[in-house]
Amino acid sequence: MASPVSGYNSSTLDSHISTTTRDSLKMDFSLDVSLLPGEDTVTGLDILYICPFSGALKGKILLTNYRLYFKSSDDITMTLDVPLGTVSRVEKMGGASSRGENSYGLDITCKDMRNLRFALKQEGHSRRGIFDLLFRHAFPLSHGLPLFAYVTQEKYAESGWNIYKPVEEFRRQGLPNNKWRIAFINKNYDLCDTYPTVLTVPCKCKDEDLRRVASFRSRSRIPVLSWIHRENQAVIVRCSQPLVGMSGKRNKDDERYLELIREANDTTKKLTIYDARPSVNAVANKATGGGYEGDEYQNAELIFLDIQNIHVMRESLKKLKDIVYPTVEESHWLSSLESTHWLEHIKLVLSGAIQVADKVSSGNSVVVHCSDGWDRTAQLTSLAMLMLDSHYRTLRGFEVLIEKEWISFGHKFASRIGHGDKNHADQDRSPIFLQFIDCVWQMTKQFPTAFEFNENLLLTILDHLYSCRFGTFLFNCESARDQHEVRLKTVSLWSLVNSRMDIYLNPFYTPDSGQVLYPVASMRHLELWVAYYIRWNPRIRQQQSPVEQRYKELLALRDEYLKKLEQLQLSDSSSYHLANSSTSNTTSSSASTPSQQYTHLQTPL
Repeated sequence: MASPVSGYNSSTLDSHISTTTRDSLKMDFSLDVSLLPGEDTVTGLDILYICPFSGALKGKILLTNYRLYFKSSDDITMTLDVPLGTVSRVEKMGGASSRGENSYGLDITCKDMRNLRFALKQEGHSRRGIFDLLFRHAFPLSHGLPLFAYVTQEKYAESGWNIYKPVEEFRRQGLPNNKWRIAFINKNYDLCDTYPTVLTVPCKCKDEDLRRVASFRSRSRIPVLSWIHRENQAVIVRCSQPLVGMSGKRNKDDERYLELIREANDTTKKLTIYDARPSVNAVANKATGGGYEGDEYQNAELIFLDIQNIHVMRESLKKLKDIVYPTVEESHWLSSLESTHWLEHIKLVLSGAIQVADKVSSGNSVVVHCSDGWDRTAQLTSLAMLMLDSHYRTLRGFEVLIEKEWISFGHKFASRIGHGDKNHADQDRSPIFLQFIDCVWQMTKQFPTAFEFNENLLLTILDHLYSCRFGTFLFNCESARDQHEVRLKTVSLWSLVNSRMDIYLNPFYTPDSGQVLYPVASMRHLELWVAYYIRWNPRIRQQQSPVEQRYKELLALRDEYLKKLEQLQLSDSSSYHLANSSTSNTTSSSASTPSQQYTHLQTPL
């Protein structure tokens, strides 16, 4: 796979497109689309968009190195603005001898729950040029081109790369202390190449002990602290599965290490190990050298959470897409939704996180892992931390949570999303992070005043999970991001978000630092997130609730009155000082007239 920071040469884009053509294209669309700094026009042409809701629409298409933009020229106004990073697959529709109206063109499958179909005239290989250019720019890594995040010239006042600083975040939690220390054994990624450089481990464990433990954990992902409860000192520890294998291997260092984790909290009599997998999968993993903690781990209990693997989740989302796009079959809606098992998976993830949070809240330390500790583990730890710690329910705190538990701890974003890669059938693709965001949305619905951020933030995060406009979700781990200089050469998504925070704030937010959130994880209380999964259907678009709309209007009115009050107070204060001055002058000089005094006492009311 080509490097995403390989040299960018605009002359390789399409030598047969003249400068005049490019300029005219920009003029055609200048009133409709504002190109980003660093975004260049690649090509454009007249085309027919086969809209699943309005039928065939004539219009123009503009292709840049960042997006595909379409605007209809018919009576029905239709625009499409699709970042190329969301494109999963591009296929040719029909052939030179195809018959039937609009049977010759392009089929585009997107990662954001929609498909696009365009028809062209069936003459002179009319689609070859647009197909080749679209394929090249939608999958830049497969064609030796850089991801757009390395090309954009966007500037923001605040750098989002500074939002998360590991040592500062651990200090906020009250670490290090007499039981836990911050270790830099992985500063060069020598211990584990998919872990961050800053780790928190038991004080009683030396660095050489950590290396021995790493040899017995999948991918060397040793148990490390994610979060500590300030009052009861119970901890959430994350890791990967032990390398037990079919022969039932043991590792005394690993067993002792988990005992040290238990001993670090006086109230933990038994260390609870949550294995995210179904037990049958954990047993099957022994055949490939993996496994789970057995009875040899003293003072520990093992609980399986029955969350399915990445392949099951991928197929579930495919089924969901089939029933929501392009049309929703309302007559069999409930049975169709149930057949996808999507909400069932959401329920199991939430239920597992609730168990983790409840155990920690009651004063017991826990260890969480799945197979490699970068998919289901991240879902469980981050959701449990969201339930336990109100800081993560603020806008900036939520950014820290994603940076910490997902990005720095090595969720394989590049593999799961396939940024810039043409291999749409890659078995590593899976909507694990989407599930997490869906679970967060479910929590915001059940606790509408507990989160500082709104649904718009969640939608923005998912849109840019795919867009490749920012460096935040690129690559699989921190070491790969360092190698490709992500922080130096790309912009963080949080730079955009924090530059206009007002549009992401929840007007109903009420801070409550001590509250633990326990969402109801039953099918009766879970909903399909219509505003995300069915947002492309114009007939089922969600409208803002009247209550929320009225609340925002009242807030705006309140702000207006507060501003006027502040102005009046300033004017009144100024008049008061003038009046005092006038009184002083009257006392010292009997020449002052009543009319002069009256003038000084006037207010602009």
